[in-house]
Amino acid sequence: MRMRNEKAIGIFIVVAGLIILLGKLGVFGFIGRHFWPLLILLPGIALHALYYARLTPSWSLVPAGTLTVYGLLFGITNTWGGGLMSNLWPAFLLGIAIGLLEYAMVDHRRPEWVLPVAAGVGILSIILFGFTLLHTGIIYVLAVLLIVGGMWLLLGRGRRGRGW
Repeated sequence: MRMRNEKAIGIFIVVAGLIILLGKLGVFGFIGRHFWPLLILLPGIALHALYYARLTPSWSLVPAGTLTVYGLLFGITNTWGGGLMSNLWPAFLLGIAIGLLEYAMVDHRRPEWVLPVAAGVGILSIILFGFTLLHTGIIYVLAVLLIVGGMWLLLGRGRRGRGW
């Protein structure tokens, strides 16, 4: 019995020393800085898996969809820079809309207001995404697409049909 206790204490001391050494080398700081969005993404995916395994009720899809979208959003901004949040902030509304939409699609005994609210918040999010994209370089791409589309209507379509 005494030998087993000494081995357990020895293993505990070695593990404690490794944790201290890895902490001083910055391993835990690196992991925390780069992988913290997984703390939001993985519970969202887990809630989806639990629902589809029939272990949680359908309303659990609301936080599942929201957490999944938020985890992806924070992962993108963590990877490519927090400055993207100035353009991606409507995704916070989109997360709520996706969660509500998932709930509305699978539960036919839901409250009546769930689907219209999900659609309204989703449309609002898309409109706000459009406004934020207009303040970036995408406006030039949109202008070129409008010019090309107009030229196609003026030149390309007139040859095939005589109507209009």
